[in-house]
Amino acid sequence: MRNHTSLPTFILLGLTDDPPMQVLIFIFLLVSYLLSVTGNLTIIILTLLDSRLKTAMYFFLKHFSFLETLFTSVCIPRFLYSLSTGDKTISYNACVSQLFFIFLFAVTEFFLLAIMSYDRYVAICKPLHYATIMNSRICGRLVICCWIAGGLVIFPPLCLGLNLEFCDYHVIDHFLCDASPMLKISCSDTWFIEQMVVALAVLTNIGTFLCVVLSYIYIIKTIIKFPSAQQKMKAFSTCSSHMIVVSITYGSCIFIYVKPSAKDEVAINKGVLVLTTSVAPMLNPFIYSLRNKQVKEAFTDLIKRISMISKK
Repeated sequence: MRNHTSLPTFILLGLTDDPPMQVLIFIFLLVSYLLSVTGNLTIIILTLLDSRLKTAMYFFLKHFSFLETLFTSVCIPRFLYSLSTGDKTISYNACVSQLFFIFLFAVTEFFLLAIMSYDRYVAICKPLHYATIMNSRICGRLVICCWIAGGLVIFPPLCLGLNLEFCDYHVIDHFLCDASPMLKISCSDTWFIEQMVVALAVLTNIGTFLCVVLSYIYIIKTIIKFPSAQQKMKAFSTCSSHMIVVSITYGSCIFIYVKPSAKDEVAINKGVLVLTTSVAPMLNPFIYSLRNKQVKEAFTDLIKRISMISKK
C-alpha cells in the first residue's frame, strides 16, 4: 500500500533506546556543539577584526569555520531536541531540507579544502607571486566557485530523490536524514539514484583529494630544497593545521564508504557521522588556533580588548 494522499512523516530511531545512554549522548553533543559554535565563531571574529589575519589563508579559514558552523547546526540541534523531548518524528519537508543542507555544506567543504591546499602551495612554492595570485578578488571568486560546485554536485540526485515514493514504513534507522537509510525505505526503484550518489561522492572525494595530494607533493619537494632546518620547520608548521583537518575529513569518508560488512554498515555510519557532525567541527578551531602563532596572538589581543572594555 502506497501513501499518495499526503507527504509522509518520518521517524528517526536515533542512536539508542537506553535512557541513561541517551542522557550521556545529549550532554556530550550539547557540550561539543556549544564548543564548536563558540570556537568557529571566534575564528570568524578574529579574521574580521585583526589586521594580521587579512591574508588569503585566513580568508579561506574564515569561510571554512562558517561552513563548519552551518554544518553542525543543521545536524545536531534537531537531534538534541529529539533526545530532550522524546519526539522522534520529522516532517517530509524538514527531512529533505536537512538532507539538502547536509550534503551542500559537506561537498562545499571538500572543494574549499582543495582550494586551501592550493593556497598553501602558492604561499610556499611561489612566495614572490603570492600576493598577486591570491588577491582578494580571486579568493572571493574561488569561494563562490566552491559553493556553485557543491550545488551542482548535489542537484541531480536531489531532483530525482524528490520523486521517490514511500510505503507505510517510514522509520529511518539514523539520528538524521541521511541518503542511504531514506533510499532503503522507499517503494520506488532507487538503483539509479544510488549509483549516481556513489559516483558523485567518489568523483568529488577523489577529485578534491588528488588536488590536495598534488599540492602537498609540490610543497614537500619545495620544502626539502630549503637550506636551513628552521625554514623547513616554519614551512611545515604553516601547513600542519590544514593537513590535520584534511586527514580528519577524508579519514571519516573512508570509514563511511569502506565498510567491514553489510551488517555493521548502519552502526558504523551512525558512529562516524556523530564524530563528523559534532567532534570534527569542535576540534578544527582548536587545531588552527593551537598550532598558529598569529591566531593565538590575535585571540590574546581580543581578550585584552574585551577585559579593558568591561573594566570601563
